[in-house]
Amino acid sequence: MFDRRQKINLLCAVFCFGMLGYAIYAEKVLGFLPCPLCMFQRVCIGAAGIVFLVAGLHRARALGARIYGLFVLLTAGSAIAVAGRHVWVQAQPPGTVPACGAPLDALMQMFPIFEVVHKVMTGGGECGTIDWKFVGLSMPQWVLISAVALLLVGLWNNVIKPVR
Repeated sequence: MFDRRQKINLLCAVFCFGMLGYAIYAEKVLGFLPCPLCMFQRVCIGAAGIVFLVAGLHRARALGARIYGLFVLLTAGSAIAVAGRHVWVQAQPPGTVPACGAPLDALMQMFPIFEVVHKVMTGGGECGTIDWKFVGLSMPQWVLISAVALLLVGLWNNVIKPVR
């Protein structure tokens, strides 16, 4: 029914949606409030999940698979950039990174989207708090590792070794 490329894309989609599910669980059940960079990471991982889902459901030929690979590069690459920034912010001494200002929902009401993105990516003092660790790594570090893995698998599966 599904070829190898589709199965791997669907598996990546399940992984992305599992990450989002855990992020929501950590917020709603464990009580961890997401900072603006966390919210951007969710958006990027969710977008990657949608790309993987569509690529998994579509039996594309080589050109179509390469186009999906481009979208994987954009979405997973964005997740890498945001998670990388978050990891960097967490590595700085407390008080050395300026705050983003208001919470993300307030920023979205006050400024255009591109200005909000700029403010969040250049600020982030409140994003420096590490509330959660697993095997010694914070959640943004795990998102960074996962996004790199998703990018590599997505490119290998859709660009380097697409089903012909």
